[in-house]
Amino acid sequence: MLFHSCTRPLCYRGNFFPLIHFFPLFHSHIALFHSYTSISSFRKKPSISRKRKLVYFRELRHINNLNDAIHIFHQMVKEEPVPSVVEFSKLLRVLINLKKYSSVVSFFGEMRRLGIAFDDYILTILINSYCLMGYAECGFSILCVFVKNGVQFNSVTFTTLIRGLCEENKIEDAMWLFRKLVAEKICEMDEVLYGTVMNGLCKQGHTQTALSLLRIMEQGDTKPNTIVYSIVVDALCKDQMVGAAFNLFDEMKRKGITPNVLTYSSLVDGLCKFDQWEKVKTLLDEMMCLNISPNVHTFSMLVDAFCKKGMVEDSVEVLKIMIQRGERPDVVTYNAVMEGYCLRGEVDVARRVLDTMIDAGVKPDIFSYNILVNGYCKQKKLDEATRLYCEILQKGLKSDIVTYSTILQGLFEVGRVECAENFFTEMQNAGHSPDIYTRGIMLHGYLKNGHVEKAMSLFHRWEKQKEDTNILIYNTQNGGFFRIQKLEKARSIFDKLYSVGLHPDAITYNVTVNGLRIEGLVDEAKELLRKMEESGRLPDNATSNLFVNGFLKSNKSNEAMSLLKEIVGRGFPAEKATISLLIELLLLIGEGPFLLNMIPEFHLRNGK
Repeated sequence: MLFHSCTRPLCYRGNFFPLIHFFPLFHSHIALFHSYTSISSFRKKPSISRKRKLVYFRELRHINNLNDAIHIFHQMVKEEPVPSVVEFSKLLRVLINLKKYSSVVSFFGEMRRLGIAFDDYILTILINSYCLMGYAECGFSILCVFVKNGVQFNSVTFTTLIRGLCEENKIEDAMWLFRKLVAEKICEMDEVLYGTVMNGLCKQGHTQTALSLLRIMEQGDTKPNTIVYSIVVDALCKDQMVGAAFNLFDEMKRKGITPNVLTYSSLVDGLCKFDQWEKVKTLLDEMMCLNISPNVHTFSMLVDAFCKKGMVEDSVEVLKIMIQRGERPDVVTYNAVMEGYCLRGEVDVARRVLDTMIDAGVKPDIFSYNILVNGYCKQKKLDEATRLYCEILQKGLKSDIVTYSTILQGLFEVGRVECAENFFTEMQNAGHSPDIYTRGIMLHGYLKNGHVEKAMSLFHRWEKQKEDTNILIYNTQNGGFFRIQKLEKARSIFDKLYSVGLHPDAITYNVTVNGLRIEGLVDEAKELLRKMEESGRLPDNATSNLFVNGFLKSNKSNEAMSLLKEIVGRGFPAEKATISLLIELLLLIGEGPFLLNMIPEFHLRNGK
């Protein structure tokens, strides 16, 4: 478990403080900190007047862009006396809110050059800036500044670092740092720090590790609070362990820890996924009795649950109740309703929901448009989809790889190959590299429309460029050749897998089996079954169904019987649908006695 062992080093897993000066420097901005001076060398000026503080307060409130921030910073550093560290920290916070993270680093560098004082709060803001830029490791170099200048560490500093590591999916590094803090008592361990670690664990799917940490926390001085419990409850619900989530929920209440709206929202979401609507109603009633009002997150989950079940009218009623209770629907709520209508094929209604959202002052995001683009493409209304694509640009949003892939697939579906090619080029020119799914769409699209040579050319180009041509791409190519009856090319693709270091998966075998059964190549199909067994991959229910269904529909009775006897003899699994098809075939060809012998065998094997 992650809590007990980590093997990958962060910088050095030995003693923390003797080596803290040797934390590596990862980013160009760190050059600003090459020469350190002690706090005592900072210029000390008389404190700034209360009147000037009010002026700064007003000016900081009206900063809307980076140029305003630069202007005020230049004013501040020229002031005599220099504003206090508090005023500079406020300015840096404004830059964080403007998402100008690299500017925070630059401003701090200028402060260091001018000898302006700083404190732990400003250094933590600096660490946070690196983390928000995706350079959590660079944040470690700022710990040198703490040590060199005698600034005390605090839990907020390390919480920020751990959160940054978790956001970069470096959970092992985060756990190493956490254990170091606990073992060496570097700072006070509070609920926020514990909660940050547990949240990171849960997001990476390590729910049981988070639960173990909660139990350890219960035994220590810092007890878990509502937020900590809610993090684990939410993770259990997301893992579909709703029963365990309710056990923890009941435990909270027994210990006198009051659940909050997040706790209830997570449980509501978990119950909705299992269609336990009566329990959902009971839980909502309990919330009302405790004066815990559902928030926009709670309502959005209900709306989403109803929409996914095709109960769009119910979701609209929830939306109305939400508005009546003073909760303003956000983009997530509207997106759920739009997706619900699209799932029912009512894309034009979903489009009207988008217009309603805009009229209500809620700005659509790229997910909003992707929902509609997908809806129109499924209805083969490509002109509407491409108009939406243009609207995305007009609204100042950027299309993502999902937008491009959806439209590409739609264009190939209606046979507009040249348009798809032009759109693919446009996607690349916009800076989007095709992912594995986009590549699959291109190959499948070419093959579906009979452009075999173009598919092969693209496939070989990606191979030469050593692009991420994983098993999915080979499956697409293999299946495409079988569909257009290019048997030799399909065989070539299948035989090539091992030479490029890939191993056929269940889909690969099923695609190949399907192609062989269409061609009536029973001997090859039987040989493939042997290969599957040798590689440790027994045919799944889909494979069995392909054999039975294919031969049944093609009326190839002798070939079917030969293969079916081998399948049953090898003890391969079968589901109810397979057995049903088998019975139909055996009755059709007059194999009553064989049928009577086979049914008990299937029953026995399926019962194991």
